[in-house]
Amino acid sequence: MTLKKLLIGIGSLALALTLAACGKSQSSSSTQMADKQVLNLSTTETISTLDNSAASESVSLTALYNSNEGLYRLGKKAKIKNALASKTTVSKDGLVYTFNLRKSDKWTNGQPVTAKDFVYSWRRTANPKTAANYSYLFAGIKNFSAIQKGKMSPNSLGVQAPSKYKLVVTLSRPVPYFKLLLSFPVFFPEQQSAVNKYGKQYGNSSKTVSNNGPFTISGWNGTNNTWELKRNPNYWDKKHVHLNRIDFQVVKSPSTGLNLYNQKKLDVTPLEGTQVPSYQNNKGFKKFVGGSMMYLQMNQKKDKVLRNVQVRQALAQIVNKQALATKVLRDGSTQPKGFVSTNLYQNPKTKADFANDAYVKEGVAYNPTNAKKLWAQGLKAVGQKKVTLTLLSDDTDQAKTTTQYLQDQFEKLPGLKVNIDNVPNKNRLARSSSGNFDLVVSSWGADFADPINFLNLEETGNPTNNGDWSNSSYDKLIQASQTTDANVPQKRYQDMVNAEKILMKDQGVVPLYQPSTTELWRTNVHGYVWNPAGMSRGYKDIYMTK
Repeated sequence: MTLKKLLIGIGSLALALTLAACGKSQSSSSTQMADKQVLNLSTTETISTLDNSAASESVSLTALYNSNEGLYRLGKKAKIKNALASKTTVSKDGLVYTFNLRKSDKWTNGQPVTAKDFVYSWRRTANPKTAANYSYLFAGIKNFSAIQKGKMSPNSLGVQAPSKYKLVVTLSRPVPYFKLLLSFPVFFPEQQSAVNKYGKQYGNSSKTVSNNGPFTISGWNGTNNTWELKRNPNYWDKKHVHLNRIDFQVVKSPSTGLNLYNQKKLDVTPLEGTQVPSYQNNKGFKKFVGGSMMYLQMNQKKDKVLRNVQVRQALAQIVNKQALATKVLRDGSTQPKGFVSTNLYQNPKTKADFANDAYVKEGVAYNPTNAKKLWAQGLKAVGQKKVTLTLLSDDTDQAKTTTQYLQDQFEKLPGLKVNIDNVPNKNRLARSSSGNFDLVVSSWGADFADPINFLNLEETGNPTNNGDWSNSSYDKLIQASQTTDANVPQKRYQDMVNAEKILMKDQGVVPLYQPSTTELWRTNVHGYVWNPAGMSRGYKDIYMTK
């Protein structure tokens, strides 16, 4: 969604500017483009890499998304918009995609972007030697699995360039969300000559990459905390890029960011929970919700007591999730309706939010009386009167606040003792994946706007299913949504709705809260495109008014 509705269309804006130049008055000065089209932004971390194949965190991916171009870009509400793909043809079985490419996009050195650049990039990413973190998104492309196992050459990947500006992709199975994936930087083209020229240094600085997107990146030496995005004169759609430059700086503290914003050294700044109440009525206050979830995993492989469904349900219903979001965190987070976040996906027929269609009240409800009843029944079933569990989470301030609240809530269950273990993020991830926990606060942000990106996580044997929850009916529905029903939108949708309901009724996980991003924006900044999943931050269409 955009930060603010455009006051007028681009064509009307051009006309208004022409009238102003002729001495005609305008209805509002807010419709006049500012002379200085420079935006000042901040991030909490520096870029880690500018290699499309290697990037895995949001700062790098956002930089790549705005300095490069793939087949598609995301418009408002995750609407697919043609980028380098001028035309797309899909076979009836959904297995073959043919893309006609634009002929007017160029790399930094002036060379044209061609279909071979896509083929080279995708093969490089699929090559297990590259160790691309997001290569799993290629899973539906023909021969990818065999390539990952070393059984076939990366050259056998189902992507070909039959001509200079035609790209053909063959899938091993229908992937209903395939077009959404193609807006992700891991699917962007790469200039082979640049990769060969810089070798191991490729992507380690802004000087060792080649760009083809709305902006070019400069000023990043590999470790520094400032860089720039500059309007790209070689970009195919440069006439619709209004910003001349975006200046970035790393600002780790929200209080520092707010001070810089008030000093007009930043045009946007994130807000933390303690700041939100003071600024939520400000005209520049913006809240972006959707695409991510904080949830509790319960280790059913390690702890016998957690294999009992009544025990899991008791742990879920003893937590007041509304209070956690609005009274404890106070940062704009919201109470969840299920495991799949709200504002992510709609019913193909009715346009209802998936989270509403899949809602199971008892899976997210606060019901302390029933929780204690379920707890007693569960402990009796497993033959225990007292239980001690360790709650694992990160060591950030917000994580500590959350675990302290959960400890207080959980220990309202008679006979339950909860110890807290807050550790660095990488340690929490390592212990989660190895099963070294009882309870762990986990997070997920969707890579693309489809419920399957959440629901896949809880399939039996999925590496991210650290709680080892397993349900055969759930697995069958997930498989059906990706095979027999993949090309039948409404049936596929219902498969996923039914799967979510099973997950919540059996309390495979406990959704805790849906995070939000709260920010202050200058009111003269327009055209920002935000999406709940995948590449959330689109800067291409931004412009500034007087």
